Amino acid sequence: MERLNERLATAQRAVSSLLEVLAIGQPSRIERDAAIQRFEYTCEAVWKTAQRYLQDVEGISVGSPKGCLRTSREVGLLTDEQTTLGLEMVDDRNRTVHTYNEAVADEIYAGLAAYARLLDTWLSAIMQRAQP
Repeated sequence: MERLNERLATAQRAVSSLLEVLAIGQPSRIERDAAIQRFEYTCEAVWKTAQRYLQDVEGISVGSPKGCLRTSREVGLLTDEQTTLGLEMVDDRNRTVHTYNEAVADEIYAGLAAYARLLDTWLSAIMQRAQP
């Protein structure tokens, strides 16, 4: 459980940093790119926290972000709608390597507020369940 608690703390900091940059409003290109970077590491931190939770608490081994989303739905951490959004989020996370393309960067940025809410909700559900 110690490793899970470490992951929870890291994910909380990541979600906070993403929400902070999204509060800017109309971002410059640099701020948009910073938001996308924060989205990348926040997505990574939260899915790895879910992975650790599923292993330590639920006894389920899952090896991928999409597998963690689907399994999180199965154990009641996420709804069907949240899982669908999460699968789209992972696809966008994988597209961030192409943010040198302005259109792709703008498309990804447009979804970040919804993704941030989802990541926060997912993390909160894990935190509630992980409490003894």
